[in-house]
Amino acid sequence: MSVRKVRSREFNKTASALPLTTGIGLRTPHENEVAAGARNVAWVEVHSENYLGGGGPKIETLKEIRSQVPVSCHGVGLSLGSAEGIDSDHLDRLSDLFSWLEPTVVSEHVSWSIADNIFLNDLLPLPYTPESLSIICENIEISQEKFRRSILIENPSTYLSFPESEIPEWEFMTEVARKTGCGLLLDINNIYVSAQNTGIEAETYLGAIPGNLIKEIHLAGHSFAEVGDNMLVINDHGSTVADPVWALYRQALDIFGAVPTLIE
Repeated sequence: MSVRKVRSREFNKTASALPLTTGIGLRTPHENEVAAGARNVAWVEVHSENYLGGGGPKIETLKEIRSQVPVSCHGVGLSLGSAEGIDSDHLDRLSDLFSWLEPTVVSEHVSWSIADNIFLNDLLPLPYTPESLSIICENIEISQEKFRRSILIENPSTYLSFPESEIPEWEFMTEVARKTGCGLLLDINNIYVSAQNTGIEAETYLGAIPGNLIKEIHLAGHSFAEVGDNMLVINDHGSTVADPVWALYRQALDIFGAVPTLIE
C-alpha cells in the first residue's frame, strides 16, 4: 500500500501551534464560564464527536469559545487503525466541523473502533507490525487530505501485548509521523499505564521519541482494577494526575523542553 507524502508535508508548513502553556479539557459545566472570557484559561480541548450536530445552543457556545481562546479538537471515532479504511460519512462530518470551527489543532488516536460497519465504544489497540503501519499511514493521509491540514496522533493506553508486534510502540509512532507528516500528541499518563501493564520502559519510551515531532502533551488520571491474579492500571480520565505521572512529565520536559500541555 503506497503512502502519499507531498500534501501532508505542505500542511505541516502552515499548521498552527497551541499556546506554549497549559490548557484544559472543556466540560459542559464550564462552557459558559469559558465563553464569557475566563481569564485563567489559555486554550481548551473538545471532543470532536460532541459537536457534529448542525446547530443549537451547544454549537453557538463553542463558536463563542473559539472567539475567546484557541480550540483543539480531539477525536475518538475516526478509527485510524481500521483495516477497512476510514468511514467516509464520519470523515465528511468532521471536515464540516473543522471548516467552520477552524480549530488550532486536530488530533486522533492510534487505535481502531470499527469493523463490519459496527462501531465499538472503545479505542482498541493495534499490533505493531509493518502491515498495520501501512494501514494507519494510508488512513492518516486520507484524513489529512480531506481536512486540508496535518493532524496529531496520540499514543494509546494498553493492557496487553500482541505476540505479532514487531515494532516498539515509540518506533511505530515515530515512523507513522515521518511517513505522513503528522505530529505526535504524547500522553504521559498513557505511557505510564502501558508501562505498568505491559512492562515497557517509560524512560526508554521518552528517550526514543524525537522531540521535534511532539506538538502537544496530555496529562490525565488512572485507577486500578483487579483482573484475575493481575492488577491492571486503567486510564480512566476520572482521577487526579498521579505523582508518578507528574514525575514522568517532569522528565519529558527535561528532554523535550516546554510543550503545550492539556490537563484532561
